[in-house]
Amino acid sequence: MAEHRTTNGNHENNAINELDKKIICALQGDFPLVAEPYKVLAEKAGVSEELFLERVKAMEEEKKIRKMGAVLRHREVGFSSNVLVAWKVDPERLDEVAKQMAASPSVSHCYDRTTAPDWPYNLYTMVHGHSREECERIVAGLAAETGVEERAMLYTKREWKKVSMRYFQES
Repeated sequence: MAEHRTTNGNHENNAINELDKKIICALQGDFPLVAEPYKVLAEKAGVSEELFLERVKAMEEEKKIRKMGAVLRHREVGFSSNVLVAWKVDPERLDEVAKQMAASPSVSHCYDRTTAPDWPYNLYTMVHGHSREECERIVAGLAAETGVEERAMLYTKREWKKVSMRYFQES
């Protein structure tokens, strides 16, 4: 296997090089359910397991990759209701409230957005539940916990697309 190394193990700039692109591509698929999954992924990228893990750690430290984790197909495990909640949060409290809401195990996404003249909401959370009633209880709990009451709840009617992003894929 061909291996790529830099003189000191670090990359001189913040660009994604070809080796890192191969490693990112290997990480984006299904995680191998074997005793040595990183060895399998390293082989897919054409490098040793040691170099593969070294580069993954370096890319995390360099903030080129943020996280690795499982993607739960929520409907297949019984979470049949979900709601995007748009919250009107005092801008001075935005970071505090966002951190509180993001810490909730019932919140899968938490973003701040720019408001508009006819849309005053600046914080968005995605909440999943087993029923609409459960989502309502979760959202009411978040409101009570943060003191933020003004919100718009947008329930999913139909899911059109749900896939993870894939980067550096051949066309």
